[in-house]
Order: sequence, then C-alpha cells, then structure tokens
Amino acid sequence: MSELRTIARHAGTVLIGQLAVIAYGVADTVIAGRVSPQALATLSLASSIYISVYVGLNGLIQSLLPIWAELRGAGQYPQIGQSVRQGLYLAAGAGLLGIMVLCFPDPWLLWTDVPPALWPEVHAYLQVLALALIPSLLFRMFSTLNQSLGYPRLVTWLQAGGLFVKVPLSASLTFGLAGMPALGVVGCAWATLVVNSLMLLTGIWLLHTQSIYRPYRLWLPLEAPHGPTLRRFLRLGLPAGLSIMVEITSFTLMALFIARLGASALASHQIAANMAGVLYMIPLALGIASSARTGYWLGANQPQRAREAARTGLTLAAGMALVSACALWLAREPLAQLFTADPSVALAAAVWLGWVAAYHLTDAVQTVCVFLLRCYRITLAPLLIYTVMLWGVGLFGGYLLAYRGLGPWAAQPTVGSFWLTSFAALAVVALLFCALLWRAVRVPPAASDC
Repeated sequence: MSELRTIARHAGTVLIGQLAVIAYGVADTVIAGRVSPQALATLSLASSIYISVYVGLNGLIQSLLPIWAELRGAGQYPQIGQSVRQGLYLAAGAGLLGIMVLCFPDPWLLWTDVPPALWPEVHAYLQVLALALIPSLLFRMFSTLNQSLGYPRLVTWLQAGGLFVKVPLSASLTFGLAGMPALGVVGCAWATLVVNSLMLLTGIWLLHTQSIYRPYRLWLPLEAPHGPTLRRFLRLGLPAGLSIMVEITSFTLMALFIARLGASALASHQIAANMAGVLYMIPLALGIASSARTGYWLGANQPQRAREAARTGLTLAAGMALVSACALWLAREPLAQLFTADPSVALAAAVWLGWVAAYHLTDAVQTVCVFLLRCYRITLAPLLIYTVMLWGVGLFGGYLLAYRGLGPWAAQPTVGSFWLTSFAALAVVALLFCALLWRAVRVPPAASDC
C-alpha cells in the first residue's frame, strides 16, 4: 500500500473520531445558545479555561506517540507495554496538576476582567470538568497507543458511539427532559463526565480482551517509576505539551479578553471558535497519521521512507485546508444562523467565520509540521516560536489593538482585532515550522534532537 493511501486511511479514521469529539462541544454550544446569551457566554468562558488546561496536558500524553511508533517500527513489542505502564505515572501527575487548576480558576477570571455575574456558573462548570479530567487523560493515552500501533479504528468507534450518549444527555440535563433535573448549562459538563468515563471503561475492557494487544504484554505488573524512561518522556513531552498549551491558550484566551465586550460579542466569537475547532480536526488527524508513519520508519531505520511520509502528510494537509477554507467562506452566513436564534449574534459571527477561513489555511500547515517535528525530537524551538508569536504577537497584539491601540492604529474594540493579529502571527509560525522541518529531514534523527 502506498504511503499516501496509508496516511489518508489512518487520518480518515482518526478524523471521524475527532469530529465526533468536536461535535460534543458543538452540540453543547447549540444547546447553550438555546438557553440564553449568558449561558453561551458561560460555556465559552468555562470551555476556554478547561481546554487551555486539558490540551496542554493532552499534548504531554500525545507526545508519547512517536516513541511507541518507533518501538513498533523496531519490532520491540514487549518494550511498548513497559513504556505504556511508565506512561501511567505521567498521566497521574498531569491529572492531579490539572484538577488543581480547574478547581481554583479565580486568577484566570480576575486577570482577564470577566464580569462577576458569570463567575458562579463558570465555577460550577469547571468543578464538574475537574472530575472528568482523569478519565479524559487516560482515554487519551489509550487513543495515543492505538494511533502509534496503527489501530485508530477502535478509538473512532468509541468516540463516535459516545456522541449518541453525549448529545441527548446534555440536552436532558440542561433542560430537564425525560424526568431529569434541569441543571442549566452545567448539565453539559455532567454529560461530559459520564461520556468520558464510559469511553475509558470500554477502552480498558478492549485492552484486556482483544488479541491484537497481546504481543505488547500490557498487563504485566506495574513496575516502579523508572527514572531514565520518565525523564525521556518529560524531555519530549514537556516542551510538546507547553507548545500545545501556548498554541491553544493563544486561541482560547481570546474568549476571556473578549468577555469585556459583552455577552453578545462573546457569543458570536464562540460560534467562530467552534467552527475553527471543527476545521482543526482535519490537520490534527493528518498530523497524527503522518507522525505515526514517520516515527515507524525512523524506528525501522529507513529515513528516506520517513521523509516520504512527512512530505505526504504535509501536502495532504495543505490541499485539504484550501478546500475547507473555501467551503467555510461560502457557507459562513447560514452556518452562523444555525448556531443562534439572535440575529445580531448571527450577523457578527458570519464576519468572524470569514476570518476563521483565512486562519485555517495557516493553522493546518503548522499543525502537521509540529507533529512531524516531534518525530525528529525537535520540541524546544517550536515552543519558543509559539510563545513569541502566538502569545506575544497574536494574543497580546490583539489585546493592544482592541483596547489600547497598536502603533498608528487607534483602539478597535471588536472581536475582529483578535482574529486579525492571531492570523498574522500564525502565518509566520507556519513559515518558520516549514523551515525547521525542511532542515530536520535532511540530517540524521539523532542530530535533530532539540
């Protein structure tokens, strides 16, 4: 089978599952939008904080993918099981850290001047999601293992199946349907906890019963923490996790800064943010698939095949991004109306969706690049680039343009100020990452360590 078909099939399977997961958030947005603009604003704020925490920790877990893919490529199957068991210590530490942050979000809310009227519901929402964090991270570990082994289909089935539980349960708990208590927008958080727990329990059952996992000897007794292994995880995982946290927070913290513009502005931004999240799933799936193949060939000591896999994944991402951006641009007005019954919110959201189309073109390229760079152990340089460009130019630049003025431009207190600076910053990031990847594939992997 050609590299193109292998990556496309792997990415397509991952994409279905990732779209199911993003549909959880889209469904919650639609449900909250039917409650009130304030409920949608609460969801936007709470989700921004949760995603900022979860995605950084998720990146720490996801960074194990090239390690396990290389072990598979080298035929070292029992070592995969040992590595997975050591990874449990990593997940436990990450989960405890995340719970502490979610249970005490006041510094975030104070720093970004979130209106006090929204604090109680934001607190209630995040406390429920703190309970959901451990099963979420452990299921991500199950997902990463399957992706590294070339078995994404089992993960996709679970994620797609969870959608059939998540949507009706969110609606029932929010509005009090089917005899359930009406919990308001916090009902969406309880539904998330239930679905994440069910998916994790099913994943554990599959690991224990399916014969495809037997060569990896996953169920041997848990060893004591192994310092060299954990340090290797952290050398790769900490910069990778921090990079993703910077990338996502530069996006999600926009909602916290936009909150001072009012509930309607925040609601319109949430619609645009959800569509950006949907489109992001395509390069994310391609990044996972192409990095799994690149890591496999590096483990098999075939760098030329690894370069082919990297080039194929990046080309697919650029082509798909162009198609997706054009489709969003043409459908931006009816899409905005689908999310909300408020005409003013829909009108504003349609404008921001135009920015999302442009944003996605650069986002797709840099997303696949950063996954591939991890295969070559290049993680520190992306972290530095993300920090300077996305936080410095994108987020802080948007804040200045919106509220203080930037250079010759007077303050423009609109959502568009943030989308403009974020797009410019991400375009530079994409160019720099392409240059790093171009260099990495031309030197031996060990020499690319960074």
